[in-house]
Amino acid sequence: MRYEAIREKAYAANMQLPELGLVLFTFGNASEADHKEGVFAIKPSGVAYTALSPEKMVVVDFDGKTVDGTLNPSSDTQTHAVLYKHWEGIGGIVHTHSTYATAWAQSLRSIPVYGTTHADYNIVNIPCALPMDDEMIQGDYEVQTGHQILNHFKENGFDYREVEMILVGNHAPFTWGRDAAKAIHNSAVLEQVAQMAYLTEQINPQAPVLKKALMEKHYQRKHGPNSYYGQ
Repeated sequence: MRYEAIREKAYAANMQLPELGLVLFTFGNASEADHKEGVFAIKPSGVAYTALSPEKMVVVDFDGKTVDGTLNPSSDTQTHAVLYKHWEGIGGIVHTHSTYATAWAQSLRSIPVYGTTHADYNIVNIPCALPMDDEMIQGDYEVQTGHQILNHFKENGFDYREVEMILVGNHAPFTWGRDAAKAIHNSAVLEQVAQMAYLTEQINPQAPVLKKALMEKHYQRKHGPNSYYGQ
């Protein structure tokens, strides 16, 4: 099988989406890239997760054109392609419509850093990109969604290697990482943090954000130069 490695990894990632409760029916998709070959494998469009196999993963190039496979790739393929083409350090992308993260996206709100769970991954609010304008929507929509994400990061000074997730306003979340497995991990973390933030605001609408000292401590102990979390 051509491109066996990325097909296997893309398949494994996609199978985790329903297992983790991040998708319903055929919502969502995951992809795995090979930057040396300039291609990525992605879920076929509209195919039930129970019907997937590594062989059914569609391989496309960074312009979103099918290189290998008999099925139509995900309708979000062009968005993945834009991100891979511009962000060389990422090897996996996940898009879901998970309940809590999508609710924040529909509310057009970034997710505040309310606690240490959030700070273990980000010391900034999980960003929410504003909805694209009508001209972009009426153009090549999936391509423009990719540029909507790129533009939001550039305009707000975010580093995609540190902040590996975003809410697309009125739409849903995208996450990424060094490979599809890490992108899946980030997607699950995002959903958990989104739920925790929602519940925090229900319990205490005036809840303060996490103080800076705690925020820095929890982030640096996992990601800083003197990190000590893990083996």
